[in-house]
Amino acid sequence: MTTPIGVLLMAYGGPASLDELPGYLADIRSGRPTTKAVLEEMTHNYTLIGGKSPLLEITKQQATALEALLNAKEAGTYKVYLGMRHWSPWIEETVREMLAEGITQSVALVMAPHYSQMSTAKYHEKAQLGLKMYSGNIEFDAINSYNTAPKYVQALVNRVKEGIARFPEADQESVHVILSAHSLPSRIIRMGDPYQDELFETARLIVAGAGLRDDQWSWSYQSAGRSPEPWLGPQIEDHIRDLAGKGVQNIVSVPIGFVCDHVEMLFDIDIKAQAIAHELQIRLERPPALNTDPLFIEALADLIEERAAKWLPNRQSA
Repeated sequence: MTTPIGVLLMAYGGPASLDELPGYLADIRSGRPTTKAVLEEMTHNYTLIGGKSPLLEITKQQATALEALLNAKEAGTYKVYLGMRHWSPWIEETVREMLAEGITQSVALVMAPHYSQMSTAKYHEKAQLGLKMYSGNIEFDAINSYNTAPKYVQALVNRVKEGIARFPEADQESVHVILSAHSLPSRIIRMGDPYQDELFETARLIVAGAGLRDDQWSWSYQSAGRSPEPWLGPQIEDHIRDLAGKGVQNIVSVPIGFVCDHVEMLFDIDIKAQAIAHELQIRLERPPALNTDPLFIEALADLIEERAAKWLPNRQSA
């Protein structure tokens, strides 16, 4: 029997219940106190989306689908592991599990397609910390970004088209598409961070693939943090108001920086942004997140197989 090639999928993490919310917020805030007002607000938000984050459950489904696809040609070639940055199962503990199972070579991939020193880089640092904590050695090949992966882009093109198709045919020419991603502090621009450039590159590919006119789409950020420093904008709530002021009546929202449903989709778009659209008497549609879309899972498999190809001829018996 040969040792499988590991695949370490990493995602943000989320509370599985309202009881876990204080600890989760404390981890995100690196131990800084969470004010009563913030806790009450976040408890309210999570209550409205079902009292928990669906991120872990959906990411597990993505991992299962990915492992099945990777092993379709030869069973046991790959084993997919899942680690979270801010909640259980922690990335460091997942690395310990990988070491215990004899994994020596692994592709590491964050479930966020666009690289930033302030976000995706931190996940890969956690994997290395896990190796240090448990005195182990795994050769990790880190995929830093996959913002132009053809099947990922095509899956989003399909979402844009699906969103537009929800409107009556007579209105489809006037539908405006908002592409968005999670905001980060604007100082990343001064740092030379590639995050915004990668987002815009993905956006251009989606626009071309969907055949959108220049005046038929725009960009915004969403889900900005609570620190006092400036964050990348415009924020989607403000942007929707601006579009309404210009006479836009029909909007499709396609967040391109998220690959599954969680609070930034289910609350920030489906509830918060939707409430603004309702107030302004405009129609806002959000097609489904990528989740386990077969095309997206194929995109991940293609990336992993390309990186792992160097190890396959040299697999050793366990």
